[in-house]
Amino acid sequence: MSKQIHVAVGVIQDPHKRILLAKRPEHLHQGGKWEFPGGKVEKQETTSQALIRELKEEVNLDVVSTEPLMEIHHDYGDKQVFLDIHWVTHFTGEAEGLEGQPVQWVEIEKLTDFEFPEANKAILEKILS
Repeated sequence: MSKQIHVAVGVIQDPHKRILLAKRPEHLHQGGKWEFPGGKVEKQETTSQALIRELKEEVNLDVVSTEPLMEIHHDYGDKQVFLDIHWVTHFTGEAEGLEGQPVQWVEIEKLTDFEFPEANKAILEKILS
């Protein structure tokens, strides 16, 4: 059984009620699909601390606070993930893909137009309900 990876995920909503998506690089697991930004939680970090750090490193946002939304455990067969998802509505800065990845603000009703990794589908269901 492979080790489960703990990932902090941000559902980032701007004042216009749009959600920020980032496209995964082709060479990564689930590459080419769109996702809610975030990254691995390091030892000695809370989910909120990891998310604040990752969102600064990946999309150049300075997050003021996060609020827990939901948790997902998903087994891709070759990789197991524990997605610790938080709402992010308090932030400053302009979103940009600092690792060369495309980022896009998307209206909630248009989220279904994008291809997401399987584990993200429960997040979509929660946001759209």
